[in-house]
Formats: sequence, structure tokens, C-alpha cells
Amino acid sequence: MSQTPPPPAPNPYQGAPAPQDKWNVLSIVSFVGSLIGFSIIAAVLGFVSLSQIKKTGEKGRGLALAAVIIGLIAVVIQIIAIIIAITAIGAASTIEYSTY
Repeated sequence: MSQTPPPPAPNPYQGAPAPQDKWNVLSIVSFVGSLIGFSIIAAVLGFVSLSQIKKTGEKGRGLALAAVIIGLIAVVIQIIAIIIAITAIGAASTIEYSTY
């Protein structure tokens, strides 16, 4: 009869559990900032968080990319609105009123 060997003893020095994926906080902040109207700040923070994510491998690349895109689009829209407003004010100031 053959005997089966006993099960191995548990290793008391097992490694630490696998680290959970961490989110890049700056990407979250930049995304929220882009949604509430801090477009220039959100775009800059988005670029910074993309750089951090590239180095650390954290989650949040999509949020940072969305913040950059939303922020830059909002800046372009704001510039266009300012140009239209200045043009409208300039056109309104050149209208001559006739007096009776």
C-alpha cells in the first residue's frame, strides 16, 4: 500500500496581497472641474494627470483625457463668444441715431 504524503504546511511568510488599482486623484479633480466650468484649470490639470498616469500606471486616463478635451473645447467656445460680443458691441456703437 502506498501512503500519500501529508499536505504541505502553510507558508507563514506569504507575500502581501496584490495591490488594488488606484485612481489618479488629479484626473478626477480635472474631470469634475471641466464639468463645472473651470475649463483652463481643468485642461492643465488633465495634462498633468496624464503625465502622472504614464509614470505610475494608475487608473484615470480616460477621465484625464476627457477633462483635457472638454476643457479645451470650452476655452475655444469662450474665445468665440468673446469675439462675437466685442464685434456686436463695436457694431452697436457705430450706429448713428438721427434726431428729429
